[in-house]
Amino acid sequence: MKLCKFIGGILFLGAMLAAGPAASAAGPGVGLGTAASFGVLAGTAVTNVGATTIDGNVGVSPGAAVIGFPPGGTANGTVHSADAVASQAQTDLTIAYNDAAGRTGGATVSGDLGGRTLTPGVYTSASSLGLTGTLTLDAQGNPNAVFVFQAGSTLTTASGSHVNMIGGARACNVFWQLGSSGTLGTNSVFRGNVLALTSITVTTGTTVEGRVLSRNGAVTLDTDIITKGTCTTSPGGTAGTGGTTSPGGTTGTGGTGGTGGTTSPGGTTGTGGTGGTTSPRGTTGKVLPVTGAALPIGSTVTLAVGLILIGL
Repeated sequence: MKLCKFIGGILFLGAMLAAGPAASAAGPGVGLGTAASFGVLAGTAVTNVGATTIDGNVGVSPGAAVIGFPPGGTANGTVHSADAVASQAQTDLTIAYNDAAGRTGGATVSGDLGGRTLTPGVYTSASSLGLTGTLTLDAQGNPNAVFVFQAGSTLTTASGSHVNMIGGARACNVFWQLGSSGTLGTNSVFRGNVLALTSITVTTGTTVEGRVLSRNGAVTLDTDIITKGTCTTSPGGTAGTGGTTSPGGTTGTGGTGGTGGTTSPGGTTGTGGTGGTTSPRGTTGKVLPVTGAALPIGSTVTLAVGLILIGL
C-alpha cells in the first residue's frame, strides 16, 4: 500500500511539473481603450520594410515619423501621425500597461517558455523572458480566460517559434507587459498583445495575432502580418417583427326583405246541400230525416252530437 502511494505521488508531481507553474487567476482582461483600434502604435516612429499588412490603425505619438505606409506596407485602417487620435491611444496604452504591470499573485517564471503548457493566470519574471520552440496556452474551455505575462526587461522569441492556443484560448485575452523591449523572431507565430515600455522589433516574415504597442520607443517591421484580435461578444440576433394582422372581412349588407304575398280572398260561402238519408244501424235503427236547409254552426254541432247519440 505504501509503495502504491509513493508511486502515485511521483506520477502526480511529474504531471504538475509538465504542466508548468500554477498561476493565480488573472482577473478580467486588460482594457486597451482607444489603443484597441491600433494594430501598431509607437512613441517615436513606425518604420516598415517590405509588404507588411496591418489589420487596424497605425499610429505614432508624440513622434511623427511613419515610414513605409506606403510604399510596401498596407494598413486596413487609418495612419495617425502625431494627431489627437494617436495621442489619446498613447494615454490609454499607459493605463493598460500600468494595469498589466500591477497584477499580483502570479506564478514566477524565468528563462525560456518553450515546451510549456500554461493555464490562465499571471506569470511574472523579474528579468527577461525567451521563447524557443512552442509555448501552449490552455484556456481549459473558458473563452474568456486571461493570460498576463510580466517581464521585468525584455522578451525575445526565436526564429520559427510558436505560441499555440488550445481549450478555447483567444489571443485578444493574452497580454505581454515588457519593462523594456521586445523582439519577435524571423518566421515566428506570436499571439497576444505586446505592451512594451520602449521599442518592439518584428523581424522578417513574422505573423502576429494581436497588437504591437510601444509607449516610448519605435516599432520596426519587415514583411509581417499583424491581425488584431477582438473579444467583442457577438450581438444577439435581431428580434423578428410580428406579422401584420389581416383586417377582418367586410360585414355583408343584409338582404332586402321579400314582399309578402297577396292574401287570396276567402271563397264564397256555399249553400248547404240536401242532407243525405242516414243509413239505419241494424234492424232497430230509426231513420232521421234531415232538412236540406243550411244550419247555423251551433245547430250543426248539436245535430252531429244527436246523430252520434242516436247511433249509440
